[in-house]
Amino acid sequence: MKLDDDDFSLFGLPQRQTQDRAAIDASWKALQAQVHPDRFAAQGAAAQRLSAQWAMRVNEAHQRLRDPLKRAAYLCELRGVPLQIHENTRMPTAFLMEQMAWREALDEAQDLAEVEALDAEVATREHELLAEVQRLLDADADTDMAAATAAAAQQVRALMFIHRFRSDLDRRLEALGQ
Repeated sequence: MKLDDDDFSLFGLPQRQTQDRAAIDASWKALQAQVHPDRFAAQGAAAQRLSAQWAMRVNEAHQRLRDPLKRAAYLCELRGVPLQIHENTRMPTAFLMEQMAWREALDEAQDLAEVEALDAEVATREHELLAEVQRLLDADADTDMAAATAAAAQQVRALMFIHRFRSDLDRRLEALGQ
């Protein structure tokens, strides 16, 4: 176990998008039990600092692995396709039109029922895109991995937009008393 191991290796998990949440949590608990700073309280300041670094590294990996969107972004980067979300804002025209329609629908929504209906529509689309990302990132060995990962990265960027839009929906739902 090394600090610079990738998250999957650190947690003893296969390097794929599909993961068992219980296995991720069980690995996290086992690793935390090994590296928790309280275990090194009697071993001096250096050992405590190192254990604190390990605990932070394990927690960061846990956060990344248990979130499907963060895990997908991380897998793309591990496979050599960084998302470049600030430099690469290109999206397919159909997705841009979908975004505009959602924004307009949110702006025009008059009541809770309309916002909830939009929220359900966006959640369905989010679920579809996440399933597509999973399919692309877990493709079999006969698949062109570079092309599949590049396609997954584009879907992950779209999912990041949807994630931000869902935050806007949540704020609107809260404002309407939900």
